[in-house]
Amino acid sequence: MALIRRDPSDLLRIPGLWDVPYAGARYPGSPAVTERPGLADGANCQLFAYAVLDRFGLAAPPLRSGDLWEDERHSVRVRHPHRLDLLFFNRTADPYGAHLGVWAGEDAVLHLCAEVGRPAVWPMAEFAARERYRTLVGIKRITRTTRTTCTTCTEEGPDGPRAPGRA
Repeated sequence: MALIRRDPSDLLRIPGLWDVPYAGARYPGSPAVTERPGLADGANCQLFAYAVLDRFGLAAPPLRSGDLWEDERHSVRVRHPHRLDLLFFNRTADPYGAHLGVWAGEDAVLHLCAEVGRPAVWPMAEFAARERYRTLVGIKRITRTTRTTCTTCTEEGPDGPRAPGRA
């Protein structure tokens, strides 16, 4: 069961969130990130999304998008997004090289892309309007947590209590 903060506005009020520059070479497992972890030197969409999830107690494995799409150990595919789920966008239904965003709430996806250069929140229509993001490959929910205690978290999903064992 994931530990999720209850206040949806928390997602958009993460300190330093809006200052992260886009840096395509800074992806999970890259030499640049191994040498200088964190977001101060920038991030690609995956590193940024994983850092957002980490702030809410969710541990995404350091996988590239195609490998994360296939992962069943730390994540599950879901049909409808809940807050903090990862959305995969691409030109086609191929998850390899897909752009990742974090579902922030009703028709709002928090993401970092080269086009904007800084974090942005777009509605789904903005992704559909761009050829490179026009296809929603799918949605994944991270199931592994980074911590077991959080004073501002509850043992609930983003949309209310979850049954034991349910992702």
